[in-house]
Amino acid sequence: MPRSLFALLALLLFVGCRNEVPAPPGSSPTPELGEPAAEEPLGPPPAGQSEPAMDDGDNDSAAALEAPSPDGHNRLTREELSQGWLRLFDGHTLFGWQPNSDTNWRVQDGVIVADGEPTGLLVTTTRWADYELRCDFRVAEGGNSGVFLRTPLHPTNPAIDCYELNVCDTHPKFKSASLVGRAQPTSEVNANGDWHTFHVTVSGSQVSVKFDDQPVTEYTDDTATPLTSGFIGLQMNGGQAEFRNVFLRPLGMSDLFDGQSLAGWRVVPGSQGEFTVDDGTIRVTGGRGFLETERTAGDFILQFEAITHGDALNSGVFFRALPGTEQAPSHGYEFQIQNGIKNGDRNQPADFGTGAIFRRVAARRVISNDREWLAATLVADGPHFTTWVDGVQVVDWTDNRPVNDNPREGQRLEPGHLSLQAHDPTSNLQFRNLRLGALP
Repeated sequence: MPRSLFALLALLLFVGCRNEVPAPPGSSPTPELGEPAAEEPLGPPPAGQSEPAMDDGDNDSAAALEAPSPDGHNRLTREELSQGWLRLFDGHTLFGWQPNSDTNWRVQDGVIVADGEPTGLLVTTTRWADYELRCDFRVAEGGNSGVFLRTPLHPTNPAIDCYELNVCDTHPKFKSASLVGRAQPTSEVNANGDWHTFHVTVSGSQVSVKFDDQPVTEYTDDTATPLTSGFIGLQMNGGQAEFRNVFLRPLGMSDLFDGQSLAGWRVVPGSQGEFTVDDGTIRVTGGRGFLETERTAGDFILQFEAITHGDALNSGVFFRALPGTEQAPSHGYEFQIQNGIKNGDRNQPADFGTGAIFRRVAARRVISNDREWLAATLVADGPHFTTWVDGVQVVDWTDNRPVNDNPREGQRLEPGHLSLQAHDPTSNLQFRNLRLGALP
């Protein structure tokens, strides 16, 4: 079967759902700062991965696109991961993306590609508010493309419902690097034919654009209805459009841990585990127990780093949880931390896998390693949950269960506490750089 037809069939399976697809790139032992993380090509999906035990939501699998990333592309350093950078495109699949039309979006040689008819957008399934975005793009001569910021799935007027960063040197009014209907670049750029890079900062009402590291566009949204959040979209509006190295770092995050004390946290009654401050980290040891935030959060972005000091140790970060009591210490959703695998295969998590929503949806691949710092991101947006481990998205899940105050029993949309888990007497791990951002 031709690769383009195979890719299109895989994409059609993906349309309209926010469900699990097989494995993203793997990970090797964590490199030193400044070195790119090693990457493995994707293998076939493991049997049964699409239906993990006790999955209460939709979790269908689609075939992976076996297209390893070109050397030197789509990589994040250990330092960038610590700073909160994510890969929106894993270099192999369109996991975490949704098309808004029948455009033939596909992955070829580690690059997102579209051409032909109809035109349309490839849009993230995750909504973002304030962020930095880096994106490489290439548009054929005479082509028309763009990057849509804070957009709905189906934008109708870029002067009102999104920020459209245009890529079209021949546009009569809004040429490349302009914000269509809103702002012109300070200098003309030539975007057609070669690879170029946008570096965009979207913060509050301000949008700043660099083209190949040169500042070119500044815009302040002083309209009556400024945009506060939305999806990110890649556009094919004529000719062939290509994208790679699509990276994002959330902004507007606030610290949950001051690095010196447990101010803002409380130990849940009945906890046997110990929670102490150790060299700027929260150390979790001993028997079962929970350390809970005093504040609550509903729709949010959470980022943190963690390290396990043992083989396949079990822990987690609970969220939207009811206040912990001795009788009910952990009634919440759980971001699982467990690096064990089956049969030596990272596509087969031993216990849902790090980044899973425990008991609901498994991680599509175990990315992180025991005894090494991992960087984690969780986005909770209504019933929709997405997670990243070391920059790779491993979960894209919507909780379709009936509403229940207890997330163990059903869908909970109300704000709740966050808590760190000591799972059992073997618990020995540390957390650092815990940061939380609101998602309006």
